[in-house]
Amino acid sequence: MDGADHAATELANQARVAPSTASAHLSSLVRGGLVTVERQGRQRRFRLAGPAVARALEGLGQMATAPTAVSSLRESTARNQLTTARTCYDHLAGRLGVAIMDSLVQRGALCSEDGVFTLSEAGSELLSAIGIDVDELRAARRAMVRACSDWTEDRPHVAGALGSALCGLLLESGWIRRRRGTRAVALTELGASSLREQLGVELG
Repeated sequence: MDGADHAATELANQARVAPSTASAHLSSLVRGGLVTVERQGRQRRFRLAGPAVARALEGLGQMATAPTAVSSLRESTARNQLTTARTCYDHLAGRLGVAIMDSLVQRGALCSEDGVFTLSEAGSELLSAIGIDVDELRAARRAMVRACSDWTEDRPHVAGALGSALCGLLLESGWIRRRRGTRAVALTELGASSLREQLGVELG
């Protein structure tokens, strides 16, 4: 769900299962078209097959309303980090992702009709001002804006070509940074001030 590719051993460690168990499950997922595999030298790297798979997983996460019990400070910290800000494949989720969506709607950058979001002219100007090529997004072979239901916030965050562009911009600008070994991301001091000044986002 971080949008990156991973080795089977890395995934096994994250899932706390034997490498043989991980390999068996990954083979099934590849055969089912949910995961792709690419050989890099002697190593095979696995990734989700695309945004549609990520949406399905996010939906399953939202249905699993009963969280697992936290048994350590480490688990509590990891859960809090995921809830605060994380990647949902190639876009942002958690409180940060929802806050960005809320701000874009409040500023009139995104307009909604029957649950379908579109980018307004004011939104195009706002996004261009922070360095996003709106024309390039319009030419992309995917929906410009899509609302992705956030499984921790139970509210939508920005997905689609715009969601991907926003996530990429925040990473490249140093406004967020990836947390090692997880899909959680950390909002930097620069990011907090920049999002507040340019998009009116206040994470709190």
